[in-house]
Amino acid sequence: MDCINRSRTKLWKTRGCDLLKEEALIDIDGTLAPTTGWCKQGMDLSYNGVWGYHPLVVSLANTKEILFLENRPANAPSHKGAEKWIDAAIDLVAPHTTRVCLRGDTDFALTRHFDRWSQRADFVFGMDASPGLVERANAVDPGNWKLLNRKAKLEVTTQPRSKPENVRAQIVKDKELKNIRLESEHVAEIAYTPGRAKKTYRLIMLKKNLSIEKGEAVLFDDIRYFFYITTRWDLSLAEIVELANGRCDQENVIEQLKNGVNAMRMPVDNLLSNWAYMVMAALAWNIKAWFALTVRRRERRKQLLNMEFRKFLKNLIWLPTQILKHGRRTIYRILNYNGWTSDFFSAWETIKKLKPA
Repeated sequence: MDCINRSRTKLWKTRGCDLLKEEALIDIDGTLAPTTGWCKQGMDLSYNGVWGYHPLVVSLANTKEILFLENRPANAPSHKGAEKWIDAAIDLVAPHTTRVCLRGDTDFALTRHFDRWSQRADFVFGMDASPGLVERANAVDPGNWKLLNRKAKLEVTTQPRSKPENVRAQIVKDKELKNIRLESEHVAEIAYTPGRAKKTYRLIMLKKNLSIEKGEAVLFDDIRYFFYITTRWDLSLAEIVELANGRCDQENVIEQLKNGVNAMRMPVDNLLSNWAYMVMAALAWNIKAWFALTVRRRERRKQLLNMEFRKFLKNLIWLPTQILKHGRRTIYRILNYNGWTSDFFSAWETIKKLKPA
């Protein structure tokens, strides 16, 4: 991983600086990698009864690169050993950006490290809805709660279309099945000092008003709280919630690790060897990101960073090519042109100019 990171920093200095210049977002999460083997050293039984491993994934949201991976037994909690890799990720990214921001769910709200991390980076972590925090939320003056208006997922650039009939919702009503519907969302904030920290941080409280229905009848309203702790005093409440929810995109990266480059198939017989295999397979995903950084057009670069690995193979790797020997020259003749071929040659020219060592 150190060798890979030494190579990636050389590329960041020349091609990735525009993506990392303002802010680098580091996402941290764990994922379950099951195995059907019986003799794999280091595997264990997870909380939901699945045998396998529990890798820790630290990724860079700006380019979707994998920064660090650690293989662990399936019974290991998500946050086990995470502080070591978070520190390493900050060391890796900090020289190439003006601001580093950590993102993680409630498992990574390691309050004993907050004061130390806040000196080097910002963070947005989820917090468990403990009775103490719920009590604080209930004590907030009703006038301090603000309605949360989320941004539309898609911006309509043509004529808006009428929505089709929601067949599933009608069946739920007809059969009088229990249904949970979101009525509204409100946000508020307080200053909060965690028990194992000395500094005061910003605690964002999200209150969801859910309607529990059965057929046409409304049974009752259910209030649920979600909490986010952050050092970001420069963002609005809605922007903090959006930033925290943006971490969910890491699930797409983990999905590509599992089913795109098959990094988490755990094919060998012990924990350390499977870890090594995982890192080698993840390198293929990183190379896709590096290739995207060498493409000249920014809009195409963004499409490549978001592209699934199998589509990347189909459009830019599996190119039928005729190889000709002519005099002292070798000629590569591309036999199939697609919409990404021009970007392939664009990246090729950039790589030649970079002259990577």
